Amino acid sequence: MDMLKRWRLRQRKDLLRFGHNSINDHQLVFSSLEKNSFIELATPRKWLHTILKENGIRKITLHGLRHTAATMMLESGLTLKDVSDRLGHASIEITSDLYIHITEKRKRENIDQVMNYLEK
Repeated sequence: MDMLKRWRLRQRKDLLRFGHNSINDHQLVFSSLEKNSFIELATPRKWLHTILKENGIRKITLHGLRHTAATMMLESGLTLKDVSDRLGHASIEITSDLYIHITEKRKRENIDQVMNYLEK
């Protein structure tokens, strides 16, 4: 929440420079500065592309980040139901069938688990 509060303060200052009053109940979280209206659909993708390029990070889409977040939430210990709720899915099947991916780390852990079982 602190990050959003800092963002709102910065946004208010930036919008004020363009002559926009952003103190209202319907202020967009991300808006164009010039018009204080919805940003173009491609803008967040361009922001992400710039950040990835500047930091030498492999290309990923915003939706790909959503899949990564789902997988990481599950690996961190959240239940499938918790992850599904967090993503706003109507059912855990959508989450498990489409969003959760097996990482290399998890594959190794699975092999170790089977090997430990076989050694008993």
